[in-house]
Amino acid sequence: MRSARWITGGALGTAVAIASGAGRAYHNRIGTVRGSTPELPDDMPALLPPDREYTITAGDGVALSVEELDPVDGGAPELTVILVHGYTLDRRSWLYQRHELAHSTAPRVRQALYDLRSHGRSGRSPRNACTIEQLGRDLYTVIRTAAPEGRLVLFGHSLGGMTIMALAEEYPELFAERICGVAFLNTSAGDIGRSGLPKPLLSRHNPVMPVAAVLSRWEPSARAIDRGREICRNLTWVLTRKLSFGAETVDPALIELMYMMIRATPFEVMTDFLAVFGTHNRYAALAGLQFAKALVIGSDGDRLIQFSHSEAIAALLPDAQLVQVQGSGHMTMLEQPKRVNDHLLGLLAHCAGGPPRR
Repeated sequence: MRSARWITGGALGTAVAIASGAGRAYHNRIGTVRGSTPELPDDMPALLPPDREYTITAGDGVALSVEELDPVDGGAPELTVILVHGYTLDRRSWLYQRHELAHSTAPRVRQALYDLRSHGRSGRSPRNACTIEQLGRDLYTVIRTAAPEGRLVLFGHSLGGMTIMALAEEYPELFAERICGVAFLNTSAGDIGRSGLPKPLLSRHNPVMPVAAVLSRWEPSARAIDRGREICRNLTWVLTRKLSFGAETVDPALIELMYMMIRATPFEVMTDFLAVFGTHNRYAALAGLQFAKALVIGSDGDRLIQFSHSEAIAALLPDAQLVQVQGSGHMTMLEQPKRVNDHLLGLLAHCAGGPPRR
């Protein structure tokens, strides 16, 4: 899930503060914290250009934006990795993994990254199709187009991990025949709200979100809310820092990247997907992963999906490696990329060296 859930929930209150002048004053004070455009950290790689970029059409007609990267040394890939991002983000959230996997030689991998419907460069989805079930079907469409044959590994962060669970729920045969490995990063199989974010915020009975959803469907109101987010952009930036990262010393460039992705997500899209978290329950779907090697990564400082969710997933998978990243928040793959990448490469090496799948 995403820090935008808090940002969305506070949008109306923020707008009221803006009207009174208090919001603008707070925005100006926080501006001194954010400072000018941050320099890129020394270890932040440039975004590698894709070898191929195209759109595919989901079953209901929504266009999904996909890009593929081959090994940079030109060698033949041993398997394909599909990376699935989280709520209100886009495929740029895999910046470090994209770079590391492209340069990997043990094994060499081909990457396919795509933007979830209504996110990034993908097309806008009808509201009634903004469900985790539909996201699972979208992933199936991506697999059929980008990786129709050969060994396959899936990485999913937050909502991306839930998407993989939905795929396993509807297409378990894929995990017996082709998908040899899965990595779940800072995600949950259900009971969201019992830990992490306060349960009332995610409850279907919470009056704030239904009102916000109604307002988002009224075009003048939606535009006003998005303008309010822009006016209070420094407040949003600080909330992003607080709720997405664990360390107080996280590089401002990473926070800026997160802020840019969240800011590009319209308020209406946030409310379209918000309801799915309260009903998400796919513990039973994990049975479909019994033939795949699983890596489950969580963080001790994740304020959105606590580490207990990772423990619950790993407990139901017979061949899972559970990793707790100390001092990290929800965006572990951005905050501690070296440690995360080491574990991801270990999973890929295991999958590449295993026996042929049947």
